[in-house]
Amino acid sequence: MTFKRLSANKLALSLAVTSALGGSFVTANAAEQNTQAQENIEVISVTGTRRSLRSIAESSVPVDIITSSDMASTGQLEISQVLANQVPSFNFPSATLGDGTDHAKPAVLRGLAPDHTLVLINGKRRHSGALLNLAGVVGRGSTAVDLNMIPTSAIKRVEVLRDGAAAQYGSDAIAGVINIVLKDASEGGSVSVTYGEYDTQMAGAPNLESTYADANGDLAFNLGDDREISDGATRTISANSGFALSDSGFVNVSIEYRDNSPTQRSGFDPREQYSRLDDGSLDPREFTIDRYNHRFGKADLEDYALFYNMGYELDNSLNLYSFGSYSKREGNSGGFYRRAQDSRNVLALYPDGFLPQIETDVEDYSFALGLEGETGDWTWDVSTNYGRNDFALGVVNSLNTSLGATSPTEFDNGALVYDQFIVNGDASTTLDLGLPDDVFFTLGAEYRHESYKIEQGEEASYITALDSNGNPIAAGGAQVLSGFGPESVTDESRHNVALFVEFDTYLTDNWNMVLASRYEDYSDFGNTFTSKLATRYSVNENLSLRGAISTGFRAPSLAQSSYRQISTVLENNQAFEVGLFPTDAPAAQALGAKQLDAEDSVNLTAGFVYTQGNFSLTVDAYRIDIDDRIVLSENLSGAAVQQILADAGELNTESVRYFTNAIDSGTQGVDIVATYLLQLDNFGDVRLNAAANFNDTEVTHVDDNPEQLNSLGDDYVVFARREVGRFEEGTPDNKLNLSAVWNFNEWQTTLRATRYGEVADISTTSDRDEYLDAKWITDLEVAYRPNDEWKFALGANNLFDQYPQATVDNIGYSTFSQIFPYTPYTPYSLDGRFLYGNITYSF
Repeated sequence: MTFKRLSANKLALSLAVTSALGGSFVTANAAEQNTQAQENIEVISVTGTRRSLRSIAESSVPVDIITSSDMASTGQLEISQVLANQVPSFNFPSATLGDGTDHAKPAVLRGLAPDHTLVLINGKRRHSGALLNLAGVVGRGSTAVDLNMIPTSAIKRVEVLRDGAAAQYGSDAIAGVINIVLKDASEGGSVSVTYGEYDTQMAGAPNLESTYADANGDLAFNLGDDREISDGATRTISANSGFALSDSGFVNVSIEYRDNSPTQRSGFDPREQYSRLDDGSLDPREFTIDRYNHRFGKADLEDYALFYNMGYELDNSLNLYSFGSYSKREGNSGGFYRRAQDSRNVLALYPDGFLPQIETDVEDYSFALGLEGETGDWTWDVSTNYGRNDFALGVVNSLNTSLGATSPTEFDNGALVYDQFIVNGDASTTLDLGLPDDVFFTLGAEYRHESYKIEQGEEASYITALDSNGNPIAAGGAQVLSGFGPESVTDESRHNVALFVEFDTYLTDNWNMVLASRYEDYSDFGNTFTSKLATRYSVNENLSLRGAISTGFRAPSLAQSSYRQISTVLENNQAFEVGLFPTDAPAAQALGAKQLDAEDSVNLTAGFVYTQGNFSLTVDAYRIDIDDRIVLSENLSGAAVQQILADAGELNTESVRYFTNAIDSGTQGVDIVATYLLQLDNFGDVRLNAAANFNDTEVTHVDDNPEQLNSLGDDYVVFARREVGRFEEGTPDNKLNLSAVWNFNEWQTTLRATRYGEVADISTTSDRDEYLDAKWITDLEVAYRPNDEWKFALGANNLFDQYPQATVDNIGYSTFSQIFPYTPYTPYSLDGRFLYGNITYSF
């Protein structure tokens, strides 16, 4: 479909003095490297510091490094899935039927929110996505970077800092930092083609063989064995090539195309689809209609991406660098099926009912330009970068019920647009302060401007038609997702300025100390000051102790502070507004909304690194306390709420949701990583890895109801049981990754087993809670390299075709449990076994 678009691309210019601070990114995850590689690995200075590179044993904070070869052997085609396979504390839940979230799924680190993890590209802050996740899944209420817009073919390595780093990088770095380093080769390249599809049997979801009427004249079904499916074909074509720019520079270009067909993991619909005949008997069409009428599974997605990375050495030891990207995604996913007899259906348009579908057209682009050099004893780096995410929404195979048979069946719902412009710089030198070692000193500043827009959809996507008496004819707006009307249009912006410093020195030959501080001033909510102290002590050449304590913050996103989505619903022939209101809207303030403030955090980390020959072990315990977490309130509705709204002058508002700083939380856990390189003499070598994460999050405080709701009773709470459960039990309480990579002559075999701990889908009452037992998922790939140019690989993800317990067997409630066999809280793919083949040509 074609969307009608309003585009704006305005860049502001500003000055900045120095840049983003911090300590070198170093690897604490020897899991993916052998000993020689560990000693020689190139480590990027993601914060602008130019301190000498450190070895793994000298790391003061835990960092995982995933190389391009590690990514290639996972069989996963998206970076979020790659990280979920490689990093135990990183999870990528299998959300489905989540509106736009099906098209841009969020991921979480250490069980915190998706927007608690900062994403960098080549050490520079990546812009967030425009989509606000509002579905009832993990990540609800957050905006996050769309990692899957970044093609794996462009990535040299990924560095995952598992420690609070807001004092170094600013907002969003409470859980940690993901730094994606782009390829920088000046010659050579590769072309890769991958094809795969799911070949699976849905455990606990029997196949519908036939439908008939029982002795009472009601629907009955003949069921067979568990349903067998082959679908979800995935085709990926990628290419990467490096080019020399004379003798002084390079440009490296990557392109990638992904075409992911949808998967169908729904059960059959046991409900009566048609109104009964006049004599009370079933409509004959009940026995012939396709009862697999929902789409429960992966969305239909088509991605295009172009990335480049460039560097050029100028005269006078100046280095010019630039990188940028353009990505585009077109998606389609299903909503809830409207039966023929549904009051929201128009029989003249859909005599057999209809499955409304959400379509997205996402454009994402970025550009960065910088210059680095040396002046006297100082090294410096000044850069600017701009990023924009344009998330257009539409609906097809749908209708606006109030328009009757004249309703269009396709709608342009409008768009969400987020952009970010940054200018920053840093300068570093060494100072002689009379200590045993020189002090490595970095100072910097950063200016950031953000804007967030909601663009109006076409009129038919949101209006409710009225009769001659001014009463609503029927439900208005596009079915499945109402468009953005004039009252939803938003155009908000803000800016902030940051100043920061870092000191890094050795107090003795064996004792390193790092101190970092950051001050930020936001135009919309004020200022904040954060700091971090990290240390490492080498007991001997094999054992080092390390730890860190830091304060942090996360500013409310512009989407959280300004998003409004207002729909008109019909109740007792009266039109009411329902939806999500910003905190400054009269409807939200009438129910106690207050201006959002930043989240505050305290992070503690303590652990050790032990290395001996080809063996490495790291253990890091952590505690993260977050005050004033920003959450989405319950949907506040009912007669008592309507009275409050009416008294405040909001006569036609029925229900309200808003964002609020309502809770405090505490997260604690342990990360363990062990590796060993086993030499097999004439049979090659085996790289063994065991990594585990144990994580527990508790909501330690929930604010009392605002005064406006205090007198309404226990049924009216801003943050209720289900939302607390989403935070505490929505991600695995533990996760274990085991892997073995065997290299023997031209062959490489990769075996990986991942154990996902228990998760829960918490409901409004305890008898409807659904707990999923721990599950092992096994992946296997065999690759053959006849020479340096060619590689052929075959693999299977989820080799043994594992599924979670089916909901109807687990707790046995609701006819919809037949339609949706599994909870979307499942931490691994809901689609079963995936078989694939890959051919790669390198030059």
